[in-house]
Amino acid sequence: MKLKTADGGWNPYFAGALIGLLAIASVLATTTLLGKTSYLGASTTFVRAAGLLERSVAADHVAENDYFTKEKVRIDWQFMLVAGIFIGALLSSKSDKSFKLEPVPPIWKDRFGSSIYKRAAGAFIGGIIAMIGARMADGCPSGHGLSGMMQLSMSSLVALALFFGSGMIAANLIYARRRK
Repeated sequence: MKLKTADGGWNPYFAGALIGLLAIASVLATTTLLGKTSYLGASTTFVRAAGLLERSVAADHVAENDYFTKEKVRIDWQFMLVAGIFIGALLSSKSDKSFKLEPVPPIWKDRFGSSIYKRAAGAFIGGIIAMIGARMADGCPSGHGLSGMMQLSMSSLVALALFFGSGMIAANLIYARRRK
């Protein structure tokens, strides 16, 4: 198996195998070190980050909030994993010289124009909708896809199918060319 594709990117099968090994290692490490099993995922980290920010301006509200009591507001290994994803992607794109600042992606520009503000508003609203959906599903696509499927969880299979199906429908509605 080749580790790189013709365009210099990672072979998706190799990268998938590495992610699978990371998921197994995370379960083994957290079970051994923390005494409880913890799985890969990202949406809870964003909730914790919001709690950290809110605690800096309204500590009493965070302390009294039942949700933040359940999802402890802290920097933990999953928080560092999300930071590592960002840093790793940045380093990877810098090393293969594919990094570029792109305030408005070409597909967005073709469909909606070059307004940075419209793009920022769309990204912000989309992020809110995605986070609400991830919290309602009790996990994000990465959590359900990596950890849930690793456990052969039927609820994760359903959640993942709905995430991808909804994403395809939304992308088709938003980016499909209008027929005349």
